[in-house]
Amino acid sequence: MDDPKTLFDLTGRVACVTGASSGLGRRSAAALAAAGARVVGVARRAEALTEMQSEIGENADTVVADIADRSNVVALVDRIGAKFGAPDIIVHAAGVNTRETADEVTPEGWDATLALNLSAPFFLSQAMVPTMKDRGWGRIVNFASLQTTRAFPGGVAYGATKAGIGQLTRAMAEAWSRFGITANAIGPGFFPTELTQAVFDDPDRAARNAAQTCTQRNGRLEDIDGPILFLCSKASDYVTGQVLMVDGGFTAK
Repeated sequence: MDDPKTLFDLTGRVACVTGASSGLGRRSAAALAAAGARVVGVARRAEALTEMQSEIGENADTVVADIADRSNVVALVDRIGAKFGAPDIIVHAAGVNTRETADEVTPEGWDATLALNLSAPFFLSQAMVPTMKDRGWGRIVNFASLQTTRAFPGGVAYGATKAGIGQLTRAMAEAWSRFGITANAIGPGFFPTELTQAVFDDPDRAARNAAQTCTQRNGRLEDIDGPILFLCSKASDYVTGQVLMVDGGFTAK
C-alpha cells in the first residue's frame, strides 16, 4: 500500500493553471504549489498574475496571454514551459459568462464564450498531450458548472459550453487515458469569485442559493483545495472521464 502521505505529493510536477489571476483558478494554483508543484499561471491581467506569483513565491511563473486566440497555441505552450519545463498538469479554470438571455445573445458574445470556455481547454490540452504521452503520465482538469446539467436564466451560451465541457472531459479520457493521462472536471457550486460577484452582491439571492444545498451554505475558496489536489495527483490514478460536483450537494437535491 502506498504511503497515504505521498498520494497527494506533487513534488517534481509542473502544473499550468489558466485563469490563475483570480477566483478558483488562483486558489487552484496556490493549492498545487503548496503540494509541491511548480505552477505556471496564465491569464490576461498582468498585475493580478504578479500578485499571484508573489503569494506563491519561487515555485510560480506567469504568462500573460489570451488563451482564446487559437493562432498562438503552439507559441503559448512554449512560453508556458520556458521556466520549469513542459507541464504534467493542466487546469482549465479560465472562463466567461456574458449572462445574456436567449433573446439577447449576440453572435459576438456566443463566439467569445465558446472560444474561451470550450475551445481553449481542448486545443491547449491537445498541444500539451504529446509530452504527457512521452512521460506516460498527465492530468487534465476542466472546470464544469452547475449549468453542465441545469439551465439557469441568462445562461444560454455559458450553459452550452459547460454542458460541452462534460462531454469533452469524457472524450478526452477516452482518447488519452490509455497513455496514463487522466481527464476529469470539477463542477463548482456558488463560490465567491469575480464570475459570481453579481450573485453575492445580492444577499437574498446568495441566501436562497445556500438554502438549496445539502450543507446549507455556499462555497468557500478553500473548499476547492482537496478536489483539485485529488484530481491532479497519484490519488486519482484510476479516476478519469468524471465530473466531480463540488457544490455542497446543490445538484443532489
